[in-house]
Amino acid sequence: MTSELATIIDHIRYGASRFGEAGLTFGHSYDNALDEATHLVLQALHLPHDLSPAYGQARLTASERQRVLDLFDRRVRERAPVAYLTGRAWFAGLEFISDRRALVPRSPIAELIQAGFSPWLDDREVTRALDLCTGSGCIGIAMAAYNPDWQVDLVDVSEEALSLARENIDHQDVGARVHAIRSDLFAGVAGRTYDLIVSNPPYVTEDEFAALPAEYAHEPKLGLTAGEDGLDFALRILVEAPAHLSADGVLIVEVGESERALVERLPDVPFNWVEFKVGAMGVFVLDRADLVAHAAAIRAAAQGRA
Repeated sequence: MTSELATIIDHIRYGASRFGEAGLTFGHSYDNALDEATHLVLQALHLPHDLSPAYGQARLTASERQRVLDLFDRRVRERAPVAYLTGRAWFAGLEFISDRRALVPRSPIAELIQAGFSPWLDDREVTRALDLCTGSGCIGIAMAAYNPDWQVDLVDVSEEALSLARENIDHQDVGARVHAIRSDLFAGVAGRTYDLIVSNPPYVTEDEFAALPAEYAHEPKLGLTAGEDGLDFALRILVEAPAHLSADGVLIVEVGESERALVERLPDVPFNWVEFKVGAMGVFVLDRADLVAHAAAIRAAAQGRA
């Protein structure tokens, strides 16, 4: 009986049990039922995500209990990502507004941001950076938050996503240094160059999208799919990036499971695949010089697909 639930810990344990029993899929910021239940409970109670365990025995009021239980019911019934239910997500240690206008903030690139992009940016000066295919704005805003001297542009083709990104710019109070621009990849930033370009573009294949769990159906398909091999955007970025990178500039792109297809198409390009704490995650790093040196092969691969 839910009437027996009393404390914060009680409700987190109960939520995790319900999520596990319902066979939910976890892939939107969290990878397990317990962490998702913790996020949902703390957000519902307007408590910080890093609340001290000492408060775990605090008792909920009747109205608080009902609010939490209603969110548990919605998570199970609707299969919606918990960030959409609470309106908040955490990325690189920062809180972001999250709703269906853009994908839930999640990317291993957060680890790179928090590590200062070391070793990739060691001994390189960065003053201007670009977050390409920004969605909610989480990557570019986090870059600005961790690097107070950087000017950062956020680019996306979706005006809905950009409206959310602008809300997050205000939410993180970085409006003096971060600007959101509507653009189909680089089309809207003609003539601009950057020391660092970071992108988490769509990279899910059509077959993969058809097989995704129900949770992903709540997210905009525009932010997920990228053709038969998942490379519709990655190859375009490789072709166009050199014109927008400074001489010593760096390109970082997440391609996820499409890593294999990319390497097969461009076996001679010296992609540096980043090793994260949990292993490889399909994120590559390339210097502008390597992009220029292999420009002919990259262009041929992109044209060959067309």
